[in-house]
Amino acid sequence: MKRRPRIVYTDSQKALMWDRWQKGDSMHDIARLFDRHHPSIRQILTENGGIRPRQRKRSSLALTLAEREVISRGLAIQLTMREIASQLGRSPSTVSREIQRNGGYASYRASSAEDAAWQRALRPKVCKLAGRPFLARVVTEKLQIEWSPEQIAGWLKQRYPDDERNHVSHETIYKSLFIQARGVLKKELLACLRTQRTTRRPRHTSLKGKGLGKIVDAVTISERPASVEDRAVPGHWEGDLIAGTNGSHIATLVERHTRYVMLARVDNKNTDTVIRALIKQSHKLPSELYKSLTWDRGSEMSNHKQFTLATDIKVYFCDPRSPWQRGSNENTNGLLRQYFPKGTDLSVHSQAKLNAVARRLNERPRKTLGFETPADRLNACVASTG
Repeated sequence: MKRRPRIVYTDSQKALMWDRWQKGDSMHDIARLFDRHHPSIRQILTENGGIRPRQRKRSSLALTLAEREVISRGLAIQLTMREIASQLGRSPSTVSREIQRNGGYASYRASSAEDAAWQRALRPKVCKLAGRPFLARVVTEKLQIEWSPEQIAGWLKQRYPDDERNHVSHETIYKSLFIQARGVLKKELLACLRTQRTTRRPRHTSLKGKGLGKIVDAVTISERPASVEDRAVPGHWEGDLIAGTNGSHIATLVERHTRYVMLARVDNKNTDTVIRALIKQSHKLPSELYKSLTWDRGSEMSNHKQFTLATDIKVYFCDPRSPWQRGSNENTNGLLRQYFPKGTDLSVHSQAKLNAVARRLNERPRKTLGFETPADRLNACVASTG
């Protein structure tokens, strides 16, 4: 059986791979650049967990490959070390050490000496988690309850404000997960991340489309008061539906000031069904904490007047194809996909299960809240209402 030739990429080709990967290209797209199959690309990218390795730099004092070639040629014509050093403008002792550590007069080869120098120059930095078992244990425990690395890093700074030994950056946590060669965090913990990916993907824009249901008498987001926009006052919510198979949906609500999440089980996308579920949810909070609701252009809110009449809550609608106008809700919907993956039937989840998931999100520290939890922030708002 004829063996396939081994595919070897040059350093410049690898650099191009990483450039395209960081711009958001897929492995298949990158492979087409080189007229190769994507497994050869995957091997290079996943070896380092999808995280671009640092470019190694040589000291300005180190001998270059060109200088080593001069040494090799000098030895071939039996020049003395002082004569070779004079040609290089180096100390004779530098030339002597170079020759002795790379085979001596008889065996010195410039290319082999260059490769050996690169290997000797390796100075792998010990991961902070490897040197701090207590810190690694805390990070593991928080990952197991599905905190994100950024939430863990922020919480540690608040928990141990004066002890930098117990601080760790979220990037260090990600690298310890994705680069298993570090041997600090177990590979199984990758399943605790929201995306559950085994390789780091660069951020790229989502082009999620939205249906443009025509809403009668819709009040657009441009008419929403400025006090809602700056998030200074609690009581203003963003909402949407996340979809599953068999026409199943879950209504998601996020309070703009506290980022507090509520979930409602809906049997279908029919406007009457959704409105009833939203009315029921609105009764769980004081009226001071539910003043407005911002929704997209989905037809499920076509009966918005009934909702406003029953709850005295004003409804505002985003502009077409503008999901960023409900940024908190869009972000939360992404978080919820960890618990309710796309392509699954959402109708199998009870309201009790939805409440448990919402509670878990509300008890996570959030960077945007100074690493307070949404639950703590909402409780403070409830207390202030008397």
